[in-house]
Amino acid sequence: MLIKRKSIEAEANHRSGPKAAVIKKANRKPKFAPVTLSEFDGVRFLHFGTEWVQGAMRLRKPDAIELEYAQQMMAWMLFIDTPVHLVQLGLGTGALSKFSYRQFVDARVTAVELNPSVIAICESMFKLPANDERLQVLEMDALDYVNDENNHGSIDAMQVDLYDATARGPVLDSAEFYQACAACLKDDGILTVNLFGDHPSYTRNVKALRFAFEQVLCLPEVHDGNVVAIAFKQRPSLDFDSLYERAEKIKASTKLPAKTWVNGLKAACNPN
Repeated sequence: MLIKRKSIEAEANHRSGPKAAVIKKANRKPKFAPVTLSEFDGVRFLHFGTEWVQGAMRLRKPDAIELEYAQQMMAWMLFIDTPVHLVQLGLGTGALSKFSYRQFVDARVTAVELNPSVIAICESMFKLPANDERLQVLEMDALDYVNDENNHGSIDAMQVDLYDATARGPVLDSAEFYQACAACLKDDGILTVNLFGDHPSYTRNVKALRFAFEQVLCLPEVHDGNVVAIAFKQRPSLDFDSLYERAEKIKASTKLPAKTWVNGLKAACNPN
């Protein structure tokens, strides 16, 4: 993800005062930056050796989703009540995986993470539960995962948050990659992806998403430029009265600010 810790500190101080084509596997030899930690105001942050924040956990609420952009990544909940299989590409601090695992007790949750150090630090410092019959953390390339035909047509919602220490945009962002993500989803499946609105990669990603999905809507920018795009495999019927009712139920059961997601969708549909 793309948030600088100093911006989070400033905010805290302010508050207190069709079928995918086969993708040729790129010859990507990962060179992992060091995994580092910091803490501020009761929140533990994950970094890759820079000030860029890769995830966060409030120490007193380890299963809650701390960052607003990460909360927005759950916006698919407005459309899917009872998911069977949820997937996160990019583990971060495990916030989305932990929340999904606790909230949807009948769903399988899969997280895909290439860096073994991130998995280890999530287990030791971010309260990530051990793998069991419902939770599976896979140490593998997200590109390999979405290209595996065994995963196609099996996922209700997929959340994509694939950044490295260089903060130059998502490490996977081609139309072919997003086509493969769409192929993994069920017919009514939804993808949410963390983009960086102030970066040249934003326009490229949105264009690629719109090539692969029937409809793509972007929520308002938060933090230092994070924009969550919601991509629908099939164009949804947007009944905003019903969505606001659904948002109230989500807020009551999870405390997530779901009404703001509906406001954002409404604004995206009526930009003027």
